[in-house]
Amino acid sequence: MKILIATDNYYPNVNGASYSAQRLAYQLHLRHHDVLVIAPSRKIHDETFVHWDIKTFGIRSMPLERIRIAWPFISSNIIEQTIKIFRPDIIHIQSHFYISRKSALIAKKLGIPVVGTNHFMPENIVHYLHAPALAKNRLTKLGWTHFCRTFNLLDAVTTPTQTAANHLKGIGLNKPVKVISNGIDLKRFNPSNDGQKLKIRCQLPDRPILLFVGRLDKDKNLESVIRAFKNVVNKVPIQLVLAGIGAEESRLKELTCELHLKSNITFTGFVSNEELSSLYALAHVFIMAGHVELQSISTMEAMATGLPVIAANAMALPELVHNKQNGFLFNHGDVDAIATAIYKLFTNPVLHQSMSQESLAIVAHHDINKVTEDFINLYNSAISKRQS
Repeated sequence: MKILIATDNYYPNVNGASYSAQRLAYQLHLRHHDVLVIAPSRKIHDETFVHWDIKTFGIRSMPLERIRIAWPFISSNIIEQTIKIFRPDIIHIQSHFYISRKSALIAKKLGIPVVGTNHFMPENIVHYLHAPALAKNRLTKLGWTHFCRTFNLLDAVTTPTQTAANHLKGIGLNKPVKVISNGIDLKRFNPSNDGQKLKIRCQLPDRPILLFVGRLDKDKNLESVIRAFKNVVNKVPIQLVLAGIGAEESRLKELTCELHLKSNITFTGFVSNEELSSLYALAHVFIMAGHVELQSISTMEAMATGLPVIAANAMALPELVHNKQNGFLFNHGDVDAIATAIYKLFTNPVLHQSMSQESLAIVAHHDINKVTEDFINLYNSAISKRQS
């Protein structure tokens, strides 16, 4: 099958939506499908490059924060020409932004079926704006309006969780939504991994680790994590490791110094995709305090490594973290609840072991092989319906 993945968020961008598109493209490639990706370029000009053995046509782009944004309107003819030359059996868009929307419109004109996956939450963007709450609410509604304008054109729509699917039903989408997880490579992320070399390189102390992996941005609510950690660290000798980069990094480091936690908190900076499995292997417990997670790939990676999880009781995280089964849920910003959960998991080995096993059982349903087959079946169904 010839599959074109059109995405406005791809390598080298560091976020869940980018990783999801990269990993899907690679899994399809491993199954001998002919895959082409259209994404923003890594520089100001159009370019063709290969990532994980997959050819990618990069549309000229400009930097914005830590991602790249395709130049609107300039590349319309190039996108259409690329699609006509490749002649895909199906197009899979990953958002409603410029490259994805333009690809969907061209596909409709050419009679090519289109599947779309939603990784979008306007709240992930709006919270950066210094604006009144009313203005943010209006921008959120506008974001969903633009989303529906594109996704209502598609042959099929997917999103990673039932929570996300339910959310889409209430914002004007008139298409049925199929739930297909982002998936996790259970061969790569597993409890038998060894992180000792990474431990030495990152100069981590010899004590149990509470780990966060992700963007150091406002929506991840890491200030609450640090303040909760402060309430526990004098009772239990543990290390908090924050792996990632983001707009809040400087402020979080300042808070760490203010609370006299510099020796107890490690900021690793960016950790490469190749080293992630080793990083999880070093940890004792994983924490995810983000309140707008459509799924959370890093939480699944941690669970696949056998880690209990402390997570916000918000959006789709409760689909992965079942309270008092494979971890603990806490209400947004509840520092005392976070501290209590940390203390329990680092002082009760029996509880930790039972929750570790439950994490492995839950995440087994998100095997990347099953996820890839689900997408292939959806592609075939969309193609058959278009041909009938």
